[in-house]
Amino acid sequence: MRVFVLFVCLSVGCLAQRPQQCTSPPLMSGGLSVSTANEKLTVYGKYMYDALGQRIRLREFGFYENKTFHLDMLLLFKHGVLYKINSKNQTCCKKQLSADFHPLMIPENATLLGQVVLGSSSGPGQGVLVNTWAGEMQLKKGLAKYMSTVTEFGCVPVSNLFHTDRRGWMVTSFYNNVIGLTDPGQLLPPSFCKDAQMEKEDGGDPVTFYDLF
Repeated sequence: MRVFVLFVCLSVGCLAQRPQQCTSPPLMSGGLSVSTANEKLTVYGKYMYDALGQRIRLREFGFYENKTFHLDMLLLFKHGVLYKINSKNQTCCKKQLSADFHPLMIPENATLLGQVVLGSSSGPGQGVLVNTWAGEMQLKKGLAKYMSTVTEFGCVPVSNLFHTDRRGWMVTSFYNNVIGLTDPGQLLPPSFCKDAQMEKEDGGDPVTFYDLF
């Protein structure tokens, strides 16, 4: 009887520790890199993420088809506005943002692939426990597949693989993440954007976070 009770207790403990779908912190800053399987696109940059105000700032440079580019974008989803900012020339391009805001999270229908330690589990501070999830989501332009890795504690994003028929596989890695906003003012349009006129929609607006690259 004691053995049975012990087995039940251990089973309940294991079930209680099973990783659960989660939502990333609502305020984050950090760095990211993006690359595609066909090697046409490589991006390095910094991001600021505000899920409460539904705002994202991306500053990045990269290579697309062997050509370099620089991009600075502020996305204000609540206002339906996207700003392309050129701080050097003090110019601002204002466009309509028709996409819905999607918070960084593991969807409820995602399937757990596994839990591993990045680095080493031999000593304190030598590794970080992460969970990897996979699934599919319906987009306006078709079905997309994803595989996301987040930390077990805090649900901080580590990496994401995203696939669409149009883009193929795209890999995003997050690093130097900070919980909170290092400079909240960066999520406000610069003063020289005040008089920017809304440009006509050309059908090129981003549909998801990954279509920004």
